[in-house]
Amino acid sequence: MENIEPLPVVAAASSELAEQTRPGWLIDGLWAAEGVGVIGGAPKCCKTWLSLDLAVSVSSGTDALGRFRVHAPGPVLLYGAEDKPVALRDRIETIARTRGLGLPDLDLGLIVVDSLRLDAARDLARLRATLARRGPRMVILDPLVRLHRIDENSAGEMSALLGELRGLQREHHVAIVLVHHVRKNGGQGGQSLRGSGDLHAWGDSNLYLRRRDKQVLLTVEHRSAPSPPPCTLELVEEPGDEHLRIVEGGPAEHDLAIDTADKVVSLLSAGAMTREALRAALRVRNATIGEALVRLRAEGRIVRSDDGFRLPQTVPVPVPIEERERNGVS
Repeated sequence: MENIEPLPVVAAASSELAEQTRPGWLIDGLWAAEGVGVIGGAPKCCKTWLSLDLAVSVSSGTDALGRFRVHAPGPVLLYGAEDKPVALRDRIETIARTRGLGLPDLDLGLIVVDSLRLDAARDLARLRATLARRGPRMVILDPLVRLHRIDENSAGEMSALLGELRGLQREHHVAIVLVHHVRKNGGQGGQSLRGSGDLHAWGDSNLYLRRRDKQVLLTVEHRSAPSPPPCTLELVEEPGDEHLRIVEGGPAEHDLAIDTADKVVSLLSAGAMTREALRAALRVRNATIGEALVRLRAEGRIVRSDDGFRLPQTVPVPVPIEERERNGVS
């Protein structure tokens, strides 16, 4: 009989675990250290611009979007399946210029192959060897749809591909960013991502972009940390100075209250909940849940009850006596 070795087990109270530190942040509030995740959004909503901003920030140690501090700067690798390397270089150079930097100041490498398929064993092995040689802090792959030939709606196939990427992340202690599209008319946040729901569940940090006129709303989700408030971005398109920037005082807070209100209604469809339970479920600030509840009560979409808040009960509309007699109802 084969001698099978049991799996290693460490007690939760052991000193071995107590001595290990949590990964923390790679980019403060924006991306977890050694975290995997997605930059998601519809076409033409600046997903690639945001990924390049992160690449420049991590590779130079400068604040992402001019606001989010990089805690552990280091090498970055980037593969753009839809853009020529020279076009990516030009964009990177303009972002660096806004920070008083040049290309030599960046520890940023472009992967230059015609095709990279994450579902092909040979390509995955080459990517693994590249990570081992370069030791990057972050890898950005843009966009996911060009990096495989599997069925994105198949949970089994997507789970296998994402499992391989998770393995690379753990083996090489690297953050992995996938740029991905959302469904047409596909809801909010992670629920809007195209394909299997495994993609949303896989992410440690996920960034979502939603266009509103000439501006873009950035919202953030983390697996193990509170999300920062959303912020409004705009693309500066001055020749030679293209980059994303945060619009101070933009409509992000208003959008957050609306989004939160819709999520509250969805949660209350299953039954009454307290304010504290709603806030914990949605992981938002106290002021945000308060504004959403005030808005919903003013609109008559929720009511206060002894056990918290609930949806208003539907009261049947009385049927006139004449109509009941006509239909033979007493």
